Amino acid sequence: MHIPIAKPVIGHDEIVAVSEVLKSGMIAQGERVTEFEKAFADLCGTTHAVATSNGTTALHAALLAAGIGPGDEVIVPAFSFFATASSVSMCGATPIFCDVDEQTFNINPTQVEERVTPRTKAVIGVHLFGQPFDVPGVQQVCEAHNLTLIEDAAQAHGAHLNGERVGGFGHFGCFSFYATKNITTGEGGMVTTSEKALAERLRQIINHGQTEKYLHTRLGYNYRMTDMAAAIGLVQLKKLEKFNGRRRKNAEYLTANIRCKGIITPSVANGAFHVYHQYVIRLTEEFPLKRAEFLDFLKTKGIGTAVHYPLPIHRQPLYALANDPDPCPVSTKLSSCVLSLPVHPLLDGKELSYICDTINRVG
Repeated sequence: MHIPIAKPVIGHDEIVAVSEVLKSGMIAQGERVTEFEKAFADLCGTTHAVATSNGTTALHAALLAAGIGPGDEVIVPAFSFFATASSVSMCGATPIFCDVDEQTFNINPTQVEERVTPRTKAVIGVHLFGQPFDVPGVQQVCEAHNLTLIEDAAQAHGAHLNGERVGGFGHFGCFSFYATKNITTGEGGMVTTSEKALAERLRQIINHGQTEKYLHTRLGYNYRMTDMAAAIGLVQLKKLEKFNGRRRKNAEYLTANIRCKGIITPSVANGAFHVYHQYVIRLTEEFPLKRAEFLDFLKTKGIGTAVHYPLPIHRQPLYALANDPDPCPVSTKLSSCVLSLPVHPLLDGKELSYICDTINRVG
């Protein structure tokens, strides 16, 4: 048996949608992009959505639209994908690393408050692995210090907190449509906002700084999405609820049936609707194998795994700090003990049972 850690769900509908775009001759940015933007804004409960070429360009464009530049500081969680911090550096600003909650893996509002300085201009909160972060806690800090709040929702399409969708809480919400995300366009991104002025600024930034054709009023980039990608996205968006429902059921099964000493299954915060982009367990000292040994064992049994993430961002060579003690000890600890198991929508009951039985035999 071979069970991959992730598997894109692409069907006949997506193929037909792309074929129609190809036949139309309008394969760059066009009507499909506009339609996808409107549908995605509706999903998030925002008045605007701006499609981009990927999740990193979505973050970069949002930061630029927020006026972030050299000399500014942006608070980011140390336990996240690298782009959360590198997008700040791409603006010439400085990412200030903040620790996370050990149970949810998400940004710690108390740590955010402690890291605010006169140079702080924004906070990026990440809905990591598909679980919303403590939005009210971070919002309170941002409002107290007049900071821009950016949601990194790259892994949280359709997630919500207390009934409200992610992507609509901050000044900006940034999404990724990479191949393994909860929905995909192959590559692609989206920025959501309910402020008209910010949306207009975003549209200039992603299109060479143009206010009209061949009139460039600011420094911009070619961060546009193609109609081919948007066509896939429109089909995938209609399937999002089904995909997320399958992920949640798979996660529930894993949590109910993994009974191995030394494994801590994912924790879900009150009011959070987790959409399980990843199903991430933690190994404790009671677990009989080291993580590397466990990874090798599962590989020999045909079970795909991954480590998200083996090195916290503040320990990456680009940002490595010499501080002692570690400024983000929880992030460092998590990086040494987390492990992701398959949770994607294509898993069937036999595969889920096999995963749990294989893990439980280790104990």
